[in-house]
Amino acid sequence: MFDKKKWKKRIKTILSLDSHPGHISAALAVGVFISFTPFFGAHLVMAIAASFIFRLNKLACITGTWVNNPLTVVPATALSYKLGRVMLGLPATKITIKGLDWHFVKDHATSLILGSSVIGFIAAVISYFICYYLIVSFRQKDETLKEIAEEMEEVGEEIEVD
Repeated sequence: MFDKKKWKKRIKTILSLDSHPGHISAALAVGVFISFTPFFGAHLVMAIAASFIFRLNKLACITGTWVNNPLTVVPATALSYKLGRVMLGLPATKITIKGLDWHFVKDHATSLILGSSVIGFIAAVISYFICYYLIVSFRQKDETLKEIAEEMEEVGEEIEVD
């Protein structure tokens, strides 16, 4: 289920991308935000669409959607629902959903969308700064990536390396 080597390889690939750290971090953050939406089963499609619309890195955006996974979706959904109800001025009751298909969730949509948007936004901002820091740190350790990063900072834009 959880392949540590696969995750390490994916993270190293993202940290090595030849793009500005802010661009990569923004793509990951958008994916993280999408991962908290209650549109289960559509996260991948939403991430690909967002990466095309906003011209984001597809790999980083898709990877961001993996933050809220089968292990975390139930607690995140319950927390989103309760937060959304509190924000709407309603009692924070327990959510009862028979499945993650939209027809089971639609009665709770307003609370879920509101709560998941707040939690997703907070998670996205945190992930942006963590990703940015990790990219900069990773690039400082690798001499080739360090030179590219310094060149990007001097020019003030992204540099494509073929």
